Amino acid sequence: MSDAATFAAVFAALFAAHSFGDHWVQTHSQACRKGAPTAAGRLACLRHVATLTTTKAFTLAAVAAVTGIALTPLMVLLGLTVDAVSHYWADRRVTLARLADALGKGDFYRMGAPRPGTDDAPHLGTGAYALDQSWHVAWLFVAALLIAA
Repeated sequence: MSDAATFAAVFAALFAAHSFGDHWVQTHSQACRKGAPTAAGRLACLRHVATLTTTKAFTLAAVAAVTGIALTPLMVLLGLTVDAVSHYWADRRVTLARLADALGKGDFYRMGAPRPGTDDAPHLGTGAYALDQSWHVAWLFVAALLIAA
């Protein structure tokens, strides 16, 4: 399989696994707690990233088995590690919010946020959610480049 085809297959697998893992595998508790500035928040985020990364690893293994592409274990480990670290960083929420503010995207980040005191999840269907997902997809691209290298 060509390098371009390997990259395409890896990116498609990571993208599908990301969407599934970020929305179906992640527990409600992890989603609600992962941004908290506490040890419990950090642990919830770690658990989310661990299950998400496991989902991506299984998806890559399935693609390799079905297509016959040869993936280098060290590059898979490197790519998934880069993706996991970038995902954890963004999902702590304050980090991505600060980056958005620094880049002049703070108003967009806060667009659609719920009123204070509500139980709504401000990161779903909002500017924060859009920036979060686009951040993750950009890093999936980097991970796919590393894995396909």
